Order: sequence, then structure tokens, then C-alpha cells
Amino acid sequence: MARPSRTNDWGFPRWRGYGSERGATRVRLCDREGCTEPGDCPAPKAPNSPERWYFCQTHAGEYNRGWDYFAGLSAEEAARREAEEQQGASAYTQSRHQQWAGPGDGSRSGDEIRALGVLEVEVDATFEEVRAAWRRLAKANHPDVRPDDAAAADRFRAIQAAWDVLRTAEERRSWKPA
Repeated sequence: MARPSRTNDWGFPRWRGYGSERGATRVRLCDREGCTEPGDCPAPKAPNSPERWYFCQTHAGEYNRGWDYFAGLSAEEAARREAEEQQGASAYTQSRHQQWAGPGDGSRSGDEIRALGVLEVEVDATFEEVRAAWRRLAKANHPDVRPDDAAAADRFRAIQAAWDVLRTAEERRSWKPA
């Protein structure tokens, strides 16, 4: 009796590479007329429809630029659906304080970034540059220099608040326990 040969598909890891089957691989082409790229990005044919187009990445981006999710809905239905989706995405709002993809290298908080904007310096400015900007703006907007200008007094208060935020943060960074 002939003994059956052992295949290479048993166990982990698989002993043959993925995609090394002998049969032809079925590739779905992009549904855009004339496109020969693989269509691996599904897109709905209509709002709330289970039918899908399958586009390549280029045509999927083109399709999504013109997509209106709320097309055909009344204002009340659109507001209700948006509220439902916001409620479903509430877990993501917990991480909003991280300010992902914000300016800077992550070494400064959002308050510090806003304070740097008030002082009109770049996000990666050194503390010496921050101090020079604070002095320049404080001298230009000081109430003794511009006594009858209420807008300058407001700017001076904002400049002082920004300086306090940045000075405190710098002291916190440079403090070393004894």
C-alpha cells in the first residue's frame, strides 16, 4: 500500500510561503472604466446601500472627495445620524487631550503651544528666544508706554499670561530633585 505524501500546509509556521499556490490568483480590477489596477478599495454605490464599487487607491480617493454622506437626508435626519455617530465615537474623544498630530515634537503641552503663538515665536524656539520675544512685546504693549490704549493693555495681559505659562514649564523641566 502506498503511503500518502505529507503536505507542507501542516503546523505553524507554514512550511511554504503564503501565496505560493499553483493555481492562478483571482484579482478584481478597478471598477473605473479603462483602469487596469487592482480594485481593493470598496466604496458604497449609494448611501445606505450594501452594493459596493471596488476601486484602486487613486480612484477611491477621487470618489471620496465628492462623497456626501448625508445626501438625500433631511436636516433633522442628518443631525440625528451625526449625533448617533458622535455618541459611538465617544471613546476616541477621551484621547483628544493628547492632541495627536498637533504641532511640535510632543515635548510641549497645548497651553505652551498657544502661549508660544501669543509671543509670536516658533514651536521649537529655545527659552532664550521666548524670553527675548516676551521682553520685546511687553515693552511695546506696556500700559506705561501706551496709557490710553485698552487693546494694548489686553495684549499686555495676554503676553504676561503666556510668559507665566512658559516660564513655569521651563522651571518644571529644569528642576532636578536633590
